[in-house]
Amino acid sequence: MRVIDRYRGGEVVAESSAALLRPDGRATAAERVVLVEHALDVAVNTVPTLRLVCTPAHLTDLVIGRLYTEGIIAGIDEVDEVYLCEQGTRARVTLGCCRGDFSRRGVETVPSCCTGNRVYNRYFTTDAPPRPVEPIEWNPSWVFGAARVFADDSPLHRATTGTHSCYLMVGGDLLVCREDLGRHNAFDKVVGAALRQEIDLRQALVFSSGRLPVDMVMKAIRAGIPLLATKAVPTDETVRLAREFGLTLVCQARPDSAVVYHDPLGCAAV
Repeated sequence: MRVIDRYRGGEVVAESSAALLRPDGRATAAERVVLVEHALDVAVNTVPTLRLVCTPAHLTDLVIGRLYTEGIIAGIDEVDEVYLCEQGTRARVTLGCCRGDFSRRGVETVPSCCTGNRVYNRYFTTDAPPRPVEPIEWNPSWVFGAARVFADDSPLHRATTGTHSCYLMVGGDLLVCREDLGRHNAFDKVVGAALRQEIDLRQALVFSSGRLPVDMVMKAIRAGIPLLATKAVPTDETVRLAREFGLTLVCQARPDSAVVYHDPLGCAAV
């Protein structure tokens, strides 16, 4: 895969003047650090396909990860080239395989991501269900280690208190950390980085700071990630999907406790 990255990066935070209001009605001038909101349009084989509203960092990771977790590509070897323009507002992806079902015309769809991401069409997706995840033996210390790293806070969240974080670990070792204003984007950036670094996602634990609706869990399943954890909560449907597809699901993870919703190999003995 060739990457042509013309974007040299922009500021991910900005200073903003504000007023600090007290319960007694007093207000004082204040300065605060806020996240920069960035929009990236992605074309696949010249077809406008995605609009991503994100933090302007690790954009190539985001594009590759999103294509993979949405089932548009089955692996990084299907990508011939990723081009990113100088402003970081346009990405052009060239797939080496002849993919695209142009009978899938329809309305623009919006996933549950709260950042304003858009999917313009379903030309490059398939209705075929994903494969079940292959469970792995895991150690509860991995989850608690990730929870401790999260509790120590990440740099961008520490500065703004406005990001979601995502961590990827293999065998208890932290290999990738990504932050973004959206939890979906942070997840996809971690996956994209892992693909580009040839990290085996089939051995990975991914720890997210955000809640896990259906589309977040399906990202993990499509990526073949066997162990998904979060400091937040799942839904009934995501628990059902985890059990259907063999995904180990651990939620409400703190440094001193966690709730195991599905553990196909029984590694967290009750």
